[in-house]
Amino acid sequence: GQANLRSPQDIQVYAVNTNFTLRWNYTGNHTDVTFSAEYRWFEDFEPIETEWKELPGCQNVTRTECDFSSAITKYDDTHHLRIRAERRGEVSPWSSIFEMTPYFIAQIGPPGIELQSTNGAIKIKVSPPEANQDQKMWMNDLIFDYNLVIWENSTNAEFRSLSIVPTYIIDDLAPDTTYCLKVQAIIPEESEGLFSPIHCVKTTHKAVNDMLCATNLSIFALNMKFLLHWNNQHQQHVSYNVQYLFAYLKTLYDDYSVKWLNVPGCVNITDTQCDFSRSITTFSAFYLRVQTMGEYNKSCLSKELKLDPLVTNEIGPPDIKLDISDALLHVQITPPGGSQGAVMTQHYDLSYRILYWQNSSNNEEEIQRRETKQTIVMVSKLTPSTLYCVKVQALSEAYNKSSRFSKVECIKTPGDEFLPLIVLATFVTALVVVLLVAALLGFALYQAYNKIKYVFFPSCQPPLNIEGFGEQPCISPYLPTTEERIENCFIIESTITEEVNRIDFKDYKHSKQSSRDSGNYSNDDNNSGGKVSEEMLEKGIL
Repeated sequence: GQANLRSPQDIQVYAVNTNFTLRWNYTGNHTDVTFSAEYRWFEDFEPIETEWKELPGCQNVTRTECDFSSAITKYDDTHHLRIRAERRGEVSPWSSIFEMTPYFIAQIGPPGIELQSTNGAIKIKVSPPEANQDQKMWMNDLIFDYNLVIWENSTNAEFRSLSIVPTYIIDDLAPDTTYCLKVQAIIPEESEGLFSPIHCVKTTHKAVNDMLCATNLSIFALNMKFLLHWNNQHQQHVSYNVQYLFAYLKTLYDDYSVKWLNVPGCVNITDTQCDFSRSITTFSAFYLRVQTMGEYNKSCLSKELKLDPLVTNEIGPPDIKLDISDALLHVQITPPGGSQGAVMTQHYDLSYRILYWQNSSNNEEEIQRRETKQTIVMVSKLTPSTLYCVKVQALSEAYNKSSRFSKVECIKTPGDEFLPLIVLATFVTALVVVLLVAALLGFALYQAYNKIKYVFFPSCQPPLNIEGFGEQPCISPYLPTTEERIENCFIIESTITEEVNRIDFKDYKHSKQSSRDSGNYSNDDNNSGGKVSEEMLEKGIL
């Protein structure tokens, strides 16, 4: 019996948090038609239930929608739905299958809100969209941010949108004025939820002691040094306590009013400034406020000021030092903060922009640019006898920050007048080296020549007193000889010897007599004596 009934069309599922509603259209002519639906689901694209099952809450319904929230417990799994019409035992064909994954189609429901008007302000407390529910689509309530829209309850209302935390105080409101507001939960970069119902509340007047409050809180932050400034409304004797609160505590749904802490060194002070650099032990965001204490135990809390240290902090200019060597310009960079620069380099990935140019009086030279992460940079291709000027800027790309440029430093490159001196010094040095080498080589050759002459060509010059006696040519022992020489031996008679001795004694007496007359020996007597000896020897030999 499927011929007379049409199938339901345009199936849709509307999901808010964990509440699911199935809706469809039916174009048949019959009025006494009911509808029934079936479902199945898959986990990781694998069929868990291969058989279709009746969808709880969607059986024999007379309207074109039904609530099947109790049937869905797997919010990350894929589900299939189908529906058909029924009438007196007749059924229509099944509709086309509708596929859904609950987590991807669910909308964030409206959050709960509570309002309180106090001291001219409105205090709002927000509860998460699924507060006090057993089944939750979003298990972690801390993933939500909240958007507030507020306006005066008047004909010419001006809407203001604010990003708020679960517990928030709205000030800067007119007294005795009715304001209306609504709040929306948001998962950043993912989805926006439904607005809460509109709530309205009337403001009150501020208390008199509010005039004691510190105003215009501002932070001066440079190179991780933080200074809080504020203004005093009245010239009267007051003291101040500076307090801080970690920002993550405000994202919780607990009361954080009792979790404020005093800044060490800024308790019961009279100055309108506080150095809280030492209190920053972590670089997560936090809030600051100033408590003013006057006479008669009156006190007032200033507005809160949020601080994200790495975002608020400003980068100071680096220091530079220049040097010239080997025709290179050396630029030495000291990170911002001087001796405390390690704190900056630890939390910022710094790079440096170097600008250098020729400081010429003739014209403005083109500025050269270099970017580097190094703290020692060498610049080449410099012009001799030229004054170069340099300045450096520190950059942080991650935080989109840049410092002021450093103080301009200048240095002059060596000129061409040093070149002739360098060439002359090089020439003289080379000449001295050549002369030394030549002298050593000449001495070595001379020594070698003497050795060779002594060994291969000896002189063999006999003494004068035996000159001519047994004279024979001197031949080197290292040269080969043609024939063996025969030695000739002679016997000299003793008479010759005695005669020679007499002649020698006579010469001695003659020489002694001559030395007494003149004081000098006579060369002629010596020569004559020598000749007599030689003649006597020759006679003896013959």
